[in-house]
Amino acid sequence: MGFWTLMEGLLLFANALAILNEDRFLAPKGWTLAELHHTGRRNSLKGQIVGLIHACQYMRLPLMLFNLTVIVFKLFSG
Repeated sequence: MGFWTLMEGLLLFANALAILNEDRFLAPKGWTLAELHHTGRRNSLKGQIVGLIHACQYMRLPLMLFNLTVIVFKLFSG
């Protein structure tokens, strides 16, 4: 497994986190930032995962631009 394959895997993982709908998927399970602020468990593992999901959702535009760059690069490089 090369470095490029690892980077593509991380990009796919970031895309998967970015498309999670907070209202339909995360809220019924209690995985929202508001829920964590009320309980005060921001430094727990669950809090870190919710923070990562929120960061990926917040950075959607740069993620889309990075996806476009990878697609164009793969089109030209083969």
